[in-house]
Amino acid sequence: MAGDREKMKKYKSKLVARKDITALTDQLRRRRKKIVFTNGVFDIIHMGHIGYLSKARELGDVLIIGLNTDASVRKFKGKNRPINKQADRAGVLSALEFVDHIVYFSEETPDKLIRLVCPHILVKGADYKISEIVGAEFVKSYGGKVKRIRLLPGRSTSGIIRLLSK
Repeated sequence: MAGDREKMKKYKSKLVARKDITALTDQLRRRRKKIVFTNGVFDIIHMGHIGYLSKARELGDVLIIGLNTDASVRKFKGKNRPINKQADRAGVLSALEFVDHIVYFSEETPDKLIRLVCPHILVKGADYKISEIVGAEFVKSYGGKVKRIRLLPGRSTSGIIRLLSK
């Protein structure tokens, strides 16, 4: 039981308050760490997520995930989503060794959060065109890079939900 509490404490330590994200990224830059940022819902973690996030982390020294709050997910995915609450989604992501930090965002897009983080590399799935990636122009404006990662075919949370509802 005590071991479980310690693990949960470790997982929660990856969660960064939004008000603290700029101080964290400033510190990482002073230590010359290359910051990679991505965002998403990450509702039901599957191999597509694992492959995507591990490849994202390989692009730099630190992977920061912008995680949609429950309220923001409901706005664009509907009242039945997310399946897992934000604290649970953050806990699962925190258990992944290649995830370094997680910060919630409640806006429709992660644009404001990207502007706080100012990542060296902004990552999204290859299902997005560069022109569709929120924050891409901003990141490129200061010399940052925007990378697209090929997704595993047939792996999606929506697909899992459809399969379960049959």
